[in-house]
Amino acid sequence: MSSKNIITYVHATLINKSSRILVLVLTMIFLLCTSCQSDNEKQNNSLEEEINSSDQDNDTTNDENPNTQNYTLPNIDLSHWKVTLPIGNPTEVKPPEILNYATNEVLKPFMYNDSTAGALVFHTYPGSSTANSSYSRTELREQMNPGSNTTNWTFAQGGTMKGTLAMNEITKDGTGKYHRTIIMQIHGRLTDQQRDLIGQRDNNAPPILKIYWAHGKVRVKTKVLKDIDASDTELLRTDAWGDDEGYTFPDYVGFEKFTLEVKVSEGKMEIILNDETSVVYDDINIQKWGVFENYFKAGNYLVTRDEGAFAKVKYFELEINH
Repeated sequence: MSSKNIITYVHATLINKSSRILVLVLTMIFLLCTSCQSDNEKQNNSLEEEINSSDQDNDTTNDENPNTQNYTLPNIDLSHWKVTLPIGNPTEVKPPEILNYATNEVLKPFMYNDSTAGALVFHTYPGSSTANSSYSRTELREQMNPGSNTTNWTFAQGGTMKGTLAMNEITKDGTGKYHRTIIMQIHGRLTDQQRDLIGQRDNNAPPILKIYWAHGKVRVKTKVLKDIDASDTELLRTDAWGDDEGYTFPDYVGFEKFTLEVKVSEGKMEIILNDETSVVYDDINIQKWGVFENYFKAGNYLVTRDEGAFAKVKYFELEINH
């Protein structure tokens, strides 16, 4: 029975004043209950729609949830590399221990996977340095014979190093400019006979190539003879070599992924950025450099002693060939 029919029926049968008052009260209560029931139905319908909408959102979120993505490991074979760390005297980790870097407690703060990006991160800061440097590094050193530094290569034998990498994080100096870090090198080495010939205590020779991440660009530095007529014995000495003016690739890489390739052959060295732009060295300095043995280096060699400075470099791929 509708509300209107109920009201008509009650008024027809109850005629005294007090009864009418009672009827009005009961009518108001009935109408209020009907209204509440309608509001509740609306609220229930609204709540059901909201739940359905939330379920749809949750389905989308699950599809896009990064936790459900496949993890990717970097494409890097470490069996022919050792790493130097900015701690200890400094600390070095060689093969085969370096192969377990993901669980090595010494390595974990400095060399670890970014599995969502598929990269190997090299983290460093000012700390311990090697005997011939004042800067610190988390940097790989090629070992043709795993675990040993004594087997190396010459330019006549040749070789290539190619890496895909990106700057992850790096601090700024007091002027607001980003610090610099060396991301690749070719380092010279004296043979034992050369070392003894010039009376040197170790086998260290200069680096013929340093490649920097410098303020968002890739900068190349190499060595030139101070005296182009230096004898074969004189050019073995570190102080026979100076720095060239350097070359900066015009492309801005910033914090984006980029590819670097270094190719060496007898009397020639080429550095290629993103498989497109290259700089070639094939002058008398490179030709005379052929007297040295060499090895590749890659990683994060931070060129600052500023307090609080640090850098993190990501390597996605790295390979060497001879």
